[in-house]
Amino acid sequence: MKSTSKKHIKTSLIKAFNYIEGFVFFLKSILSDRQFIYLSCVIVGASSALAVTLLKYFAHSVFEFVSYIDNIFHLPYSNSILPIIGIFLTVFIVKRFLGGNIEKGTSQIMIAVAKRSGMMPKKQMYAQIITSSLTVGMGGSAGLESPIAITGAAFGSNYAQNYKLSYKDRTLLLACGVAAGISAAFNAPIAGVLFAIEVILADLSVTAFIPIMISSATGSIVSNLIIKENILLAFKQELLFDIGNTPYYVILGITTGLVSVYHARMFRRVEHYFDKFKNKVYTKAAIGASLLALLIFFFPTLFGEGYESIKVLSSESPEKILENTLLSSYSSSSWVLLFFVGITMMVKVFATGLTLGSGGNGGNFAPSLFVGSYLGFVLSKFINLIGFKELPISNFTVVGMAGVLSGLFHAPLTAIFLIAEITGGYGLMVPLLIVSSISFGISKNMEKHSMDIKNIAETGMVFTSDKDKNILTTILPHQLIKQDIKVLNLNNSTEDCVNIFSQTNQLFIPVLDEENHIIGIINMNTVRPIIFSPFQTRFTPLKDLIERPLIVSYSDSTEIIIETIESNKVDYVLVQKDKKYFGYLEKSDLLEAYRISLKQMRIE
Repeated sequence: MKSTSKKHIKTSLIKAFNYIEGFVFFLKSILSDRQFIYLSCVIVGASSALAVTLLKYFAHSVFEFVSYIDNIFHLPYSNSILPIIGIFLTVFIVKRFLGGNIEKGTSQIMIAVAKRSGMMPKKQMYAQIITSSLTVGMGGSAGLESPIAITGAAFGSNYAQNYKLSYKDRTLLLACGVAAGISAAFNAPIAGVLFAIEVILADLSVTAFIPIMISSATGSIVSNLIIKENILLAFKQELLFDIGNTPYYVILGITTGLVSVYHARMFRRVEHYFDKFKNKVYTKAAIGASLLALLIFFFPTLFGEGYESIKVLSSESPEKILENTLLSSYSSSSWVLLFFVGITMMVKVFATGLTLGSGGNGGNFAPSLFVGSYLGFVLSKFINLIGFKELPISNFTVVGMAGVLSGLFHAPLTAIFLIAEITGGYGLMVPLLIVSSISFGISKNMEKHSMDIKNIAETGMVFTSDKDKNILTTILPHQLIKQDIKVLNLNNSTEDCVNIFSQTNQLFIPVLDEENHIIGIINMNTVRPIIFSPFQTRFTPLKDLIERPLIVSYSDSTEIIIETIESNKVDYVLVQKDKKYFGYLEKSDLLEAYRISLKQMRIE
């Protein structure tokens, strides 16, 4: 009976999905392109928000379940053991059911936009939900926001693919999914819009804001209806700005900028350490998870996302953060509290690096908020303890989050409005502006690219703030290579060369050896003085006409090829692959490809 019932439910769900899909296809046929995009924004926004809800509740349920088991059996050191189990479960699922690989970080969304025409694998619509929930729900020291962003992007991308939408619309709906996901995760629609624009999209017109805003608003509405407030990061206290504290906010901006750089560099070092275990996934998991367990034993607030500890720090009883730690008996000492919070802040990057490097899934969004809040607390608490000035600790705690988020992701507007929205007002707008802008300036000066995309941005794989470079990134040079010309070798004569020029439209002839290596090139302008003189043609050695060619590699980026052409003021270059002649590229073809890409990338 159970089997029949399950089969009936499955059949009913498939029929319902097919009916909805058919109805949307019908709407597409009767609506204008712009109207269908607006409808799609609502559908993608609602779908992404529901996925976020599922992810949040799944992670929360995992956490509640393990806490329930712990309360029954009173397992010793459970907070240290659970992350090990979570990471191993994640690694097992990825290896056994997800093809041995799962894309992590928002950089994967940007690679999809830049290199895959906005297409993301279908598995990303569910893989992130399962793996990040197990990792973070069981105590992995990472955040759910990056998986949320990837899930939202996957919903938008696959929806667009299903309804055969163009690259522009596919990319737009991908961004809509991201905006809705972030909006739903924090109940912060403005931050969702700004995150999609600052982090995901490199260039868009004003009209593109409308679909993204619609999706973000939809995500926020769904989140409000379904997700309970205790699962979200939210502060409801009244926050006021005192202009006399401005110098200290400047100091906070400087320190958050420096800490952002520290966090980014340390995280990459931990990440690179695990690269040598690439083909030994369980060894990697064992090493990373064990070290993470040790850190959580000494610093219990590293367990999970850490949002609860942020709320504690900004409350009137921050000393509660020392409960269940080795320093719990010193909870009455403000200096011990300051020391513990400061050390926890510094080691958080290692906990996150170990979580993700060992095979767990998550992101750095929540860790950046964690580090920022701890830093804001440490700075304000220290100044208060030395009696220099009485600063509002809760204000500095929440503003510090914006500082590190801005510096780490190079997204100051997202940071400003996210904190403004989750605090329930704009009373701290001035310090948020000060801290976020200073932090961003320092971080940008020391690290050209944000932490998530640094490695791949330097290879030209993703979009950056340089719009020309972004366009060049979308052009694939190997698709423009031509092989439609005749070539010569040293056994040929000058007469052979003249015959080619007189019988074809070629302006140059590559000269190769017997193994197809490039020896040089003969230009039409070099041959022109002798082309009508049979005597000179017959007695001029071919090697006297050969010039040194400009050569690029088959694997060179469009940017390198364009720079080579422009700096040498030529109209073409030869292309070699595996050190052998492969074809040639013309400047005119590259410029035409640039023009087409420019038109395609303008998202409206």
